[in-house]
Amino acid sequence: MDREAAHGRREWRGWREAAQEALYGPEGFYRRPEGPAGHFRTSVHASPLYAAAVARLLARVDAALDRPAELTFVDMAAGRGELAAGVLAALPGALAARTRVHAVELAGRPAGLDPRIAWSAEPPAGVTGLLFANEWLDNVPVDVAETDTAGVRRRVLVRRDGTERLGEPVTGAEADWLERWWPSPPEPAPHTGTDDTGPHAGTGPAGTGLRAEIGLPRDLAWASAAGSLARGLAVAVDYAHTREARPPFGTLTGFREGRQTRPVPDGRHDLTAHVALDACAGPGALLLSQREALGALGVTGARPPLALATTDPAAYVRSLAWAGEAAELTARGGLGDFGWLLQPVGLADVPLAG
Repeated sequence: MDREAAHGRREWRGWREAAQEALYGPEGFYRRPEGPAGHFRTSVHASPLYAAAVARLLARVDAALDRPAELTFVDMAAGRGELAAGVLAALPGALAARTRVHAVELAGRPAGLDPRIAWSAEPPAGVTGLLFANEWLDNVPVDVAETDTAGVRRRVLVRRDGTERLGEPVTGAEADWLERWWPSPPEPAPHTGTDDTGPHAGTGPAGTGLRAEIGLPRDLAWASAAGSLARGLAVAVDYAHTREARPPFGTLTGFREGRQTRPVPDGRHDLTAHVALDACAGPGALLLSQREALGALGVTGARPPLALATTDPAAYVRSLAWAGEAAELTARGGLGDFGWLLQPVGLADVPLAG
């Protein structure tokens, strides 16, 4: 093979390989000093009510585990440790004293983080407690398949500038995953979108536009993370869809500085795709919306009674602010539509109810 051909082979890669380097390589997006909060706002950043709700869930897991001498909270994809610190701060003193908090993140430990929080690139093994993964799986890189004009599902190849073309047919375990979890639509429906910030900007002309993200690596990543628990509960929270309502044109997109962009694997953009949480779910798992899950944990967005404004104006203003934050966390068409996957490990059921 001549040098030009070899260079061409390196230039065109599947989305999984390209995104892995762009997000987690030495100069990847998640290695940048500003961290994820510099580019987008998650439920963790929206309100401390979120960390308080996770702390209540941890307390319920603790009760289901008969209050072990040592309880562990694992924050997967911890960013700069915001959720880990918020949960630790929200725990009652006696429970906080028994709780060991681990933040799991590839980037280095941020300065000023509470010294009680351990920091590592992998979750601790064999612990008892709650593993919580907020918007982690959507950043586990996956390959993208697109159906060509002959009806064959092919791997989408991409260059560093985001230009795409179709590659080889999808085969083996990945094809099996697609057949089970993201089957082709019965009738081709040509993609007509022209928005250059959408998930298909840069798509080459050889395909029909019908796309799917091959979620097998996420299934395996989730099984490994949940498997790190000896007993307890593993929770994944993410943009999600189910087999009955897969988006026909896929969801791969980019974000930069708070703005949605076309996906470009250059290390300067976040790259994300919604998660097939139903494919990740193991035996006994529960799938809920964030609105349902937070409601069970006491976050409802209900406004305080107007009479409180007369009897205790300061408390009324505080409660009104909390109601606004709770409403954002549970909003339809927004954060409330996120999916929650709750996977019990060594427990009879999901300890969500109070």
